[in-house]
Amino acid sequence: MGIVNAGQLAIYEEIPVELQERVEDVILNRRPDATERLLDIAPQYQTGEASAAPEKVQEWRSWPVAKRLEHALIKGIDEFIETDTEEARQHFDRPLQVIEGPLMDGMNVVGDLFGAGKMFLPQVVKSARVMKKSVAYLIPYIEAEQAEGERRSNGRIVLATVKGDVHDIGKNIVGVVLQCNNFEVVDLGVMVPAQKILDAAREHGADMIGLSGLITPSLDEMVNVAREMKRQGFNIPLLIGGATTSVMHTAVKIDPQYPGAVVYVKDASRAVGVAQNLVSVDAKAGYMAKTKADYVQKREQHANRRGREALLPLAQVRANRPVLDGSTYIPPQPRFLGIRTFDDYPLAELVERIDWTPFFQAWELRGRYPAIFDDPAQGEHARQLFADAQAMLDKIITKDWLTARAVIGFFPAHQVDNDDIALYTDQTCNQALMTLHHLRQQGPKPAGKPHYCLADWIAPRESGVVDFLGAFAVTAGIGIEEQVAAFERVHDDYSAILLKALADRLAEAFAERLHERARKEFWGYAADETLSNNDLIAEQYRGIRPAPGYPACPDHTEKDLLWRLLDVDHNAGIHLTESFAMTPTAAVSGWYFSHPEARYFGVGRLGRDQVADYARRKDWTLAEAEKWLAPSLGYEPDED
Repeated sequence: MGIVNAGQLAIYEEIPVELQERVEDVILNRRPDATERLLDIAPQYQTGEASAAPEKVQEWRSWPVAKRLEHALIKGIDEFIETDTEEARQHFDRPLQVIEGPLMDGMNVVGDLFGAGKMFLPQVVKSARVMKKSVAYLIPYIEAEQAEGERRSNGRIVLATVKGDVHDIGKNIVGVVLQCNNFEVVDLGVMVPAQKILDAAREHGADMIGLSGLITPSLDEMVNVAREMKRQGFNIPLLIGGATTSVMHTAVKIDPQYPGAVVYVKDASRAVGVAQNLVSVDAKAGYMAKTKADYVQKREQHANRRGREALLPLAQVRANRPVLDGSTYIPPQPRFLGIRTFDDYPLAELVERIDWTPFFQAWELRGRYPAIFDDPAQGEHARQLFADAQAMLDKIITKDWLTARAVIGFFPAHQVDNDDIALYTDQTCNQALMTLHHLRQQGPKPAGKPHYCLADWIAPRESGVVDFLGAFAVTAGIGIEEQVAAFERVHDDYSAILLKALADRLAEAFAERLHERARKEFWGYAADETLSNNDLIAEQYRGIRPAPGYPACPDHTEKDLLWRLLDVDHNAGIHLTESFAMTPTAAVSGWYFSHPEARYFGVGRLGRDQVADYARRKDWTLAEAEKWLAPSLGYEPDED
């Protein structure tokens, strides 16, 4: 038995024959002197990396061009790719044969290594960068022959982030991985209406459609696309992916809308296997039938669970709100009221507040930072990715690739109408600015456990005590489009995805840093706080900063009130789509609560009585409330 660092595995065929033989002698116990013979030659392979590097480069540069291309693809080396591509072109009758021959041979090795867990996502994206640069070099020659359409592929897929959503990191990664496995990808980008997706599928003769989305309103738009595919007579598979999607939602909400194959794809590592099954003449029918049967079973499980999870009446859970001691607690007053803006916040100040664990998760490297560096399988790849991230962070800061902007505000507030929060122009609380709407947990709780609502952490109007609420919106993504476009022009998907992932981390770090300053400086209720970055990540501070559209306040439309309150478009340069996604996507927004007992929680499933009450408070119809709260409903809207 042995422990292998997959990040340092060499390609077996590249190991010298003598070393192969003697290592195998030891592992397979083929001869009594195996250990001694291996030790005899060991010094030949102990050269330090620094001194060996030029020799190794010189060695692989002497290989036949097809082997050099394969090596460059596997190792992600683009330094010589145009030179080698031109040499390969001279060896073939037609430029298309370079793609179908050595380039695809190399990418097949990459796909096999990735599928076997011997190569990880960052390296695959680097390999794709090499492939794209080589293909880009060949395109003018292919077009000159008018032969571009003759290239053979495993299949063609149209990818899109659905209407109203602007998040695309996951979609882009899936596209790269599919391209590495010889699928043609037609990427329509973000905020793509259903009809444009279907028109593109027809135009390109797509074998399947892939939908992506991050915010919860995107789930309904995916249902809409499925309905339109049925109405317009499509029969190609529909793939579903994105952070808010799930196999249960796909089975319960999307699959019943479309008679063709609907498949949930959890992450990029699963995309290739799913796509290959769906284009395989032998496997497709069986795979589709099994998936349909699995989804029928999941719908039955969902229905049975709904029946067992009876929600409590709204009046009952309101009566079980947390009991707070209002007789001795005095809400802290912020050191200023109104709005303050930050137009060019120092990015260098945010780096130390980065939570790196989600960064590695975005690249499908599972583990917590910094322990992931010691992971026997992923450690080497994690360290290399981290080194690339540090190098790019330096460029982001020194070359001003990104600008961080923010707006925060503090306002007098009261709890009103049970679960809402009224904001006022001043501390007399005579003139209301607006009313924020919140929801309360409605599921069963053990005895003594309250049903929470965010409004619980604000003093009721009838108490006569003036309380306060903070609001914020931050971004670290101003200017990102220009730099991403520059990377894409040179076919550098790796750097484009890396930049987007870092911008997301900087935005989260910005939100963390401003909340820290709010507690210690702007609001000042925790002026003596001395928490480490790990403490902040573990949320060991007083107060909370929940975001509209997330578990404690799942209604994305409340962002509209936040935007009007802070004039976010003007003051921070962040805009909302029709589905209330933020753009730039590297953005965070939410509320500041200061109460010492405030905590993060999830509202969970909602009963019809609470949804109807929420519709009344929002001046909506019940149907409007059910639309925007669809992922949280504890009942089927069409039920009596």
